[in-house]
Amino acid sequence: MGTQRTTPRTTAVGIVAATLVAGGVLGSAPAAQAAPHGIRFVDITGDGGVTLKANVVTPSNARAGDRHPLLVLPTSWGLPQVQYAAQAQKLADSGYVVVSYNVRGFWQSGGEIEVAGPPDIADASKVIDWALANTPADPRHIGMAGVSYGAGISLLAAAHDKRVRAVAALSGWADLIGSIYSGRTQHVQAGALLDGAGRITGRQSEELKSIFRDFYASDLSREQDLIDWGKKRSAGTYVDRLNDSGAAVMLANAWGDTIFPPNQYADFYEKLTGPKRLEMRPGDHATPEITGLLGLPNDVWKDTERWFDRYLRGEDNGIDREPPVQLKPRSTGGYESYPDWKSVAATERKLALGESTTIRANVDSGADAGVVFLSSILDQVAHVPPMASIPLLPRRWAAVWQSGKYPAAQHIRGTAKLHTTVTPTEESGTLVAYLYDVGPLGIGKLVTNAPYTFHGRTPGQPFGLDLELYSTAWDVPAGHRLALVVDTVDPLYIEHNPSGARLTFSSPADDPSYVSIPLREQ
Repeated sequence: MGTQRTTPRTTAVGIVAATLVAGGVLGSAPAAQAAPHGIRFVDITGDGGVTLKANVVTPSNARAGDRHPLLVLPTSWGLPQVQYAAQAQKLADSGYVVVSYNVRGFWQSGGEIEVAGPPDIADASKVIDWALANTPADPRHIGMAGVSYGAGISLLAAAHDKRVRAVAALSGWADLIGSIYSGRTQHVQAGALLDGAGRITGRQSEELKSIFRDFYASDLSREQDLIDWGKKRSAGTYVDRLNDSGAAVMLANAWGDTIFPPNQYADFYEKLTGPKRLEMRPGDHATPEITGLLGLPNDVWKDTERWFDRYLRGEDNGIDREPPVQLKPRSTGGYESYPDWKSVAATERKLALGESTTIRANVDSGADAGVVFLSSILDQVAHVPPMASIPLLPRRWAAVWQSGKYPAAQHIRGTAKLHTTVTPTEESGTLVAYLYDVGPLGIGKLVTNAPYTFHGRTPGQPFGLDLELYSTAWDVPAGHRLALVVDTVDPLYIEHNPSGARLTFSSPADDPSYVSIPLREQ
């Protein structure tokens, strides 16, 4: 968080992102009004007397005196209360009482946007209270689920309310700052997208407006405040409470999620000690779940229902005996199963970064991670990730290292890690690392990336850098190479390179540089 040179670009991205989100949300609203036959619209009093607009679907065959497991579904950021209409009806037909509510600050619900703050957590408990008093819900069998914002609130609510016995958190976050400020670098397109959607569909609190201002302005004096604000809103902060409660937690995310990258979910999953499941699929933020929201067959929602059937209804459907880590690689069609996240990468192979090289900052070399939503959706649907011609990348602005041709396919699974030595000419700077799968013609397909920003370094003094790239699952064909590219500008991120800055990457004999490639057992 240093210079404000990127503010005009941030503003432009915010306008475009807001327009896209508004078009998507408002365009879907009429279709969503075709609500299930058994839906009932209600007002629920949330924390502090705020009115929450909600809807309820109960089993059609419910008899007087019967009790049914309860599912509470908080809406996603910027979406209306009928978001889950199709899934709510399906779950009700299976025997659940389903209450979906518009989170405070959005659409017709009262209050202001709190970004999963204490009032949002308290609201979830108030919705449970209301459901127990006004529906045939069973107080012993309560679950929560949601997509994106609803996922984050569900995890936080389960950590604070022990009545919640099972959670399905789809495309959510467990570490808010680790998601939008990883590597001390602002994910500007993700932030602008959330900011724009919040302005159009909701009412931002003064605190949230201040957070966004500080986020864009790169004010280092407010950095710790931003971190503390995000920590309070991260389920990872309360993982001990979740473990104490014994709630069954299912996490699902997309490899290319440009708002909540997969690393933070995988790290959180490893810390859970109760019943747990982790699913990763190709796509971007919330795109793996979207067909299910339209009432179409969907693997994520199918497993969500199985999860609740097992841990709320006690059905012996076998989901608890399946390997809990389920991955669908980006470049192949089938699912892979693992006993835990650590087993995903059976081996690691180091690609040495031996030659010292210096690059100039402030210019986009052409190696980019794409555009929020659009690029990863294209990768999901057509297997076309962001690409670059590796031989043509200008070495003045991009450092490039390549492996030899691999005689056999390389199955990358998990988290690649960069270790190098950097010597800056300025005290602050930003770099972005990219790992490419390079074909015979030199065209590189983006496998993964991650940004890194430093402040307070002594110019001319080398320092060691360790950077985890975003977790992924990608198959490199035989005859291809891997290339690591490092430059200083990417439209996804705010960069902090003073004018004229240069970065030198070296590989000292006593501390050689490398990128560690995680590989599935061959």
